[in-house]
Amino acid sequence: MKQNYTVTVRLSEDLLRKLLYVSAAEGRTPNNQFTFMLRNNIQYFERAKSKIPAAELAKIDVTPYMEIEKEEN
Repeated sequence: MKQNYTVTVRLSEDLLRKLLYVSAAEGRTPNNQFTFMLRNNIQYFERAKSKIPAAELAKIDVTPYMEIEKEEN
């Protein structure tokens, strides 16, 4: 199973409202709509510039985005 990460994104109220509007119009949750748009943007980048090399991706540290389980006492 793929690991999912949580990333906090700061949006203006206007941009948030537009994301929610588009999400509803497309029948997606805001999270799924954002992921859909992000995938499309990455595909566009790779078509326009070049495919992102796997070796370069492997160098990126994702540990700051890993959720840390909190102990409940």
